[in-house]
Order: sequence, then C-alpha cells, then structure tokens
Amino acid sequence: MTLDRRFLLCGFAYAIAGMGLGIYMAASHNHALFVAHAHILLVGFVVSFIYGLVHKLWIAGARTRLAVFQFYLHQLSTLLMSVGLVLLYAGLVPDPTIGPLLGLASVGVLIAVVLMAWLVMRSPG
Repeated sequence: MTLDRRFLLCGFAYAIAGMGLGIYMAASHNHALFVAHAHILLVGFVVSFIYGLVHKLWIAGARTRLAVFQFYLHQLSTLLMSVGLVLLYAGLVPDPTIGPLLGLASVGVLIAVVLMAWLVMRSPG
C-alpha cells in the first residue's frame, strides 16, 4: 500500500475517533476531553490527510526509508499524544506521570513535520 493511501486511511481512523469522542462529550454534557478531541482531529486527521495529499501530489512514489520512517514517527507520536491527553484530561493519570510522554510525543510530531518539509524540499516535483 502506498504511503499516501496509508496516511489517508490513518487520517480517517483519527477522524472517526475524534468525532466519536465529540459525540460522546455532547451526549454526556462532559467536555473535559475537549483538548484531546481537538488534538485527535487536528494532529491525527487533518495533518495525516494533508500528508497524504502531499505524498500524492508532490512526492508521489517516495518510498524511501526516510519517508517510511516519517510516516511511522507521525502515527506513533500522534497515537501516544492522543491516548496521553485522554488519560490526562479524564483524570486517570496525573500530569507529572503522563507529562514526559506527552512531551516526547509532541517532539515526535514536530520532528515528523520537519521530515515532511525535508521530503518536499528534496522532491524533484
């Protein structure tokens, strides 16, 4: 499966999770997880979807180790960030415990953005 398709499918999975969380918050009238909801939709869905479009339109066929690493780094970091934020804002894990994981996940997402920019700059198209 191509990386553009992988990014799109992961993005749709995050969209389903984020919208599901939003519906849960609306139905329960408990909006404590709004930060997690926003990150799941923006970092998970929107950024993954944009990366899929970038792969399709500008770096099609980029199946280098760097491109594959960037895919997995973004997905792993986003998943850790999403789960960590849910655990934090649901009150299941205290900030001093989950904070380092959230920091690591945030840096992972940032590095993935830098790598995507590098892949685009190196692309001949």
